[in-house]
Amino acid sequence: MRISNLIKVAYRSLSRNKMRTFLTMLGIIIGVASVIAMLAIGQGSKQSVSATIATLGTNSIMIFPGASNTGGVRGGAGSTSTLTIDDADAIRSKCDLVAQVTPVVQKKSQVMFGSQNWNTLVVGGLDNYLYIRSLTLITGNIFTDQDMRAAAKVCILGQTVITNLFGEGANPLGQTIRINQIPFKIIGTLERKGQNTFGQDQDDIIIAPFTTVYKRMVNTVNISMIICSAVSQNDINKASSQMRPVIREKHKLLPNDDDDFTIRTQEDIATMFNSINKVLTVLLATIASISIIVGGIGIMNIMLVSVTERTREIGIRLAVGAKGRHVLMQFLIEAIFIGLLGGALGIAFGCLASILVAKFAGWPIVITVFSIVISSVFSSAVGVFFGWYPARKAAQLNPIDALRYE
Repeated sequence: MRISNLIKVAYRSLSRNKMRTFLTMLGIIIGVASVIAMLAIGQGSKQSVSATIATLGTNSIMIFPGASNTGGVRGGAGSTSTLTIDDADAIRSKCDLVAQVTPVVQKKSQVMFGSQNWNTLVVGGLDNYLYIRSLTLITGNIFTDQDMRAAAKVCILGQTVITNLFGEGANPLGQTIRINQIPFKIIGTLERKGQNTFGQDQDDIIIAPFTTVYKRMVNTVNISMIICSAVSQNDINKASSQMRPVIREKHKLLPNDDDDFTIRTQEDIATMFNSINKVLTVLLATIASISIIVGGIGIMNIMLVSVTERTREIGIRLAVGAKGRHVLMQFLIEAIFIGLLGGALGIAFGCLASILVAKFAGWPIVITVFSIVISSVFSSAVGVFFGWYPARKAAQLNPIDALRYE
C-alpha cells in the first residue's frame, strides 16, 4: 500500500472524530506553546542583560570596597569602606593596561528647584566619568579641570531629574538647583537611557565634579568605588589582574590576607547573570516539556481506544491481503499526524503568547529558529514514541479474531 493512500486513510479516520482528535492534540499544543514562550522569554532576558551590562561603560572595570574577612566573617562588596583616592592614583600610575580611571563618590540627596523637589543619586567623578560609563551629553558641557580644582558647584542632570524638577522636555541649562541646600548650576544634560534589566532608572542621576561632592557632601576620607576603562576589550581581564596586587600593596595586605575590595568586570557580571538565566530557562523549559509528555500519553490512550474500536476494520484489511506493516504504518501515521499538527498549532500559539507577554508585561522576548525546530522535532518524536505501541498492537491482531470481534 502506498504511503499516500495510508495518509488519506489516516486523515479520514481522524476527521471522523474531530473533537476527540483536537482534545488529543491539546496536551501537545499547550506543551509546545509553553516551551516556545519560555525559551523566547529566556533568550530575551539574556539579550537584555547583555545590553544592560554594555551600558555600564566602555571596557569598564569596577572596584568596590568590601569583601573583607574581619573576625572570621566575610563581607560582600560594599560592606566596608576601604578604598581611597590614593588607590585610584596608584592604578593610574602603575597599570599600563588601564586607559582611564576615576574615583567615585555618591550619595542619595534631596534636590529642589522652586517649589519642586526630588530625591535622587548624586555622583561625583572626574571629567572622564561620562566616557567610562558611555554617557552622552545632549546639551551643555562636561566640567573642566578648573571646576575640579575649585570644587565648583556645577552639575549635569539625567532626564528623570529634569522631568521631575522642570517638566517633560524642558531645557534647564543655566538654571540653579539646590542639592541638600547647596546651590548648583546646571551645565549639561544627559541623553535618556531608560531602565536597565534590574529595574534601575539610569536617568535618575546627577553628576558633579568629584572634588565638589567629596568635599562638600561626603563626610569621609573613603570613596564609594573606583571605575576604570581597559585599553581594549581583550585586555579587561589582564587589566583586572594588574590592579589586584597594586591595591593590595596600597592596603598593606599580607600574602595570606583576603582582599578587602572586590573587582568586577563586564565579563564577570555577564557570566554570572547568563549562568543564572540559563538555569532558569532550562528549568522553565523542562517544566513546560512535561505538558508535551502528558500530551503524548493522551495520544497513546486515544490510539489504543481507536485500535479497539476499529478491530473489525483491521481484521477485514488483513483478510483481504494487507500486511501487518501496512496496518502498523496506518496507525503510526495517525499518531505522527496528531503530533505534527499539535506541534504546528503549539508553535503558533507560543509565538502569539510571547508577543502578548512582550506587549502587555513589557518583558523582552526573542523567538529563535532553534526553539521552533526543537519543538517541531520533539512533538514529532512524541507522536512516534507514543503511537508505536498502539500501532504495533493493531498490526499483530489475528485476522480471524479481529473479524469475530463485536
